[in-house]
Amino acid sequence: MLSHPESARKGNLIAAAGMAVSIFGTIFLYAENGLRLGNYVWIFSALIIGTVLGTIAAKKVKMTAMPEMVSLFNGMGGACAALISIVEFDHLSHQVQMGATADRVILLIIFAGLIIGTVSFAGSMVAWGKLNGKIKDFSFNGQHIVNLIIFGVIITLSAYLIISLDPASSTLFYVVLALSVVYGLFFVLPIGGADMPVVISLLNSFTGVAAAFGGFLYDNPVMLTGGILVGSAGTILTILMCKAMNRPLSNVLIGSFGGSSAGSSGKEQGAYKEISISDSAVVMSYAKRVIIVPGYGLAVAQAQHVCHELEKLLTDKGVEVNYAIHPVAGRMPGHMNVLLAEADVDYAKLMEMEQANEEFPMTDVVLILGANDVVNPAAKTDPGSPIYGMPVLDVELAKLVIINKRSMNPGYAGIENELFFQPKSSMLFGDAKSVLQQLVTEIKTL
Repeated sequence: MLSHPESARKGNLIAAAGMAVSIFGTIFLYAENGLRLGNYVWIFSALIIGTVLGTIAAKKVKMTAMPEMVSLFNGMGGACAALISIVEFDHLSHQVQMGATADRVILLIIFAGLIIGTVSFAGSMVAWGKLNGKIKDFSFNGQHIVNLIIFGVIITLSAYLIISLDPASSTLFYVVLALSVVYGLFFVLPIGGADMPVVISLLNSFTGVAAAFGGFLYDNPVMLTGGILVGSAGTILTILMCKAMNRPLSNVLIGSFGGSSAGSSGKEQGAYKEISISDSAVVMSYAKRVIIVPGYGLAVAQAQHVCHELEKLLTDKGVEVNYAIHPVAGRMPGHMNVLLAEADVDYAKLMEMEQANEEFPMTDVVLILGANDVVNPAAKTDPGSPIYGMPVLDVELAKLVIINKRSMNPGYAGIENELFFQPKSSMLFGDAKSVLQQLVTEIKTL
């Protein structure tokens, strides 16, 4: 059910119901040596608090804030995996003090879960801060070398504790925990804003792998399988995101772009021309084919519903209307798909990049709503551009391109867009929701 948007909501509800059954089954049916689980007050207090917080957060979140909520929830998964390792290490230390022998395999699993879970948690918190604008890109000369040194120290200390079978050295264990937090922060801080979709996918896979180690630790095949599914899905999605940007993962993590205007090529672009609401309404109303390209600006303006209204209005006039979706449009994978699904846009009208690029030459009007970097021709023409080689939507092949933006400021990657200055392009300035409402009103009068 999760493999198709029309059934994904139902699939999520069934998955949630299954999780609820598994949680209550564990609470009430689990027994070891005849002893029940107990601690019901603590368990149900946590369940109630978590349910209330999660429900409120999910209901209040705006569609524009969905990516940071995904990062936040993903970080909580990493934190859970790290906490499991901390609890089990303390448990193992207590057993050793009572005369038991430590198991190297168990120690290895504990440290793997601790390191990966902590890195996922710390990195996700930075991603959450970057996506909501509270944390800026931060880097310094030699940061990648510092990261490698920190990672090397983490591995060395972990290997020492595993080989020495000395879980009583709890101080070093918490040093590994602290260094993992630092590494997680430094891992994500320098990565540019335009690469956040890839980072979210990667951190999601980290959380899944950390959860899988929890499954190993408890000899729990369900937890192990769930962790493997999340980890593999996150890894596949990361690979697909990198392919969509035509950049290897190493380049995203080390040679990142985004977050500042330093990426602008700085060459003279020429003049741009504007188009009025009335002229835009006329050309779209009398066009045969129109393709709408949604971007983050559409999400910011919460304009998906009025966009769907415009689409239906044009369709009633005999215009063929579709949407072109770039794989990394927005702030997370599938952001635009979710945004349009919220407005009940027919999924059949959503075209992936490859299909859309075949359709643009036969299209009369392209309406770009808040998208910038994913329609920038510099990716194909300017070897000096940071996004050179990234597959983009070939909107310039259409007969007319109307670009809605609030200003001429560069997009999320901080790169000037050559498309704005091309002969076929016209700028339609203003908030996306306001502009679309005016277009709807104007078209109704034609």
